[in-house]
Amino acid sequence: MPEAGENKVIETILTRRSVREFKNRPVSKDEINTILNAGRWAPSGLNNQPWRFVVVRDPDTIQKLSECTHYSGIVAGAPLLIAVFLDNEHSYSRTKDVQSIGASIQNMLLSCCDLGLGAVWLGEILNQSEKVNSILGCPSALELMAVLAIGEPAPGKRSSARKPLSELVFEEKYGQKWEE
Repeated sequence: MPEAGENKVIETILTRRSVREFKNRPVSKDEINTILNAGRWAPSGLNNQPWRFVVVRDPDTIQKLSECTHYSGIVAGAPLLIAVFLDNEHSYSRTKDVQSIGASIQNMLLSCCDLGLGAVWLGEILNQSEKVNSILGCPSALELMAVLAIGEPAPGKRSSARKPLSELVFEEKYGQKWEE
């Protein structure tokens, strides 16, 4: 496997970390458009592009959304939120559409990293999806999939570990050891 630094895409994948604390600097419109464009270029079945995004920058709306999750400090401290939805009116295969939204979210997280921004994928907020939809004025056909909290990372060390491939990958059949 290439090491970080040999390939820009691989480097971004290997160095991206979830960022939960942000500086107060607003995220620019150009940065937001770059992030959204990365999200919309994710693959989707039949190219149906089932995702919809709501960009949230208003401090009052951010505060209301922060009250919808146990991770209120992360949400309240972010200068930008992107709520990601599945448009059920444009869905043709729920499994494929949810997978494509995951790819869209990953594209946005990687673009944040590439821009020098920090981001975290918040899923616990799904427990209050009806309240989120109400705050954002979303029609019932939009199903909340995640909220991304985005901003300039506050200083701090972020690390992560991964299991070795030998614990995750099998050769030909499950149970047959994979040699790295």
